[in-house]
Amino acid sequence: MKVKLLNVLTVCLVTLVVLSPGLVVFSIVWGRHIEFVKMQNLSCEIDKTPPENSALFSQSAAKSSSQYQTKKEISDRNLVTRLLIAAEQYRLASILQWFVLITPIFVGLGIIVYDRYLVYRAAILKEQVEMLERLWQQSIE
Repeated sequence: MKVKLLNVLTVCLVTLVVLSPGLVVFSIVWGRHIEFVKMQNLSCEIDKTPPENSALFSQSAAKSSSQYQTKKEISDRNLVTRLLIAAEQYRLASILQWFVLITPIFVGLGIIVYDRYLVYRAAILKEQVEMLERLWQQSIE
């Protein structure tokens, strides 16, 4: 039963190692695509704000200009906040991707190392038993 489990885990580990470069490349490309789409959406929102037209600008519109500038500052702050949130989400997503990718590798390696440790301990126990048997045989003679 242990041998079958070890074989299954070895096959899973090898499959993961073979497929992981493709998954990493796909996740990087997909992440860049999502960033690009978000940036396009944010740039569209910025483009929707009315541009400042110098021909229509007059003294009577000075108050509306100051209101427009405050709205623009608020919009810029919102944009910066959205960009920071998007960057945090991207960082969190990349950490999660690496965690999902590395966890099975470490679990498989842990099982293999533990199995090797058990074999090592069994060999040491066998040597100790053989030594005790030799000492016992010598004490009998």
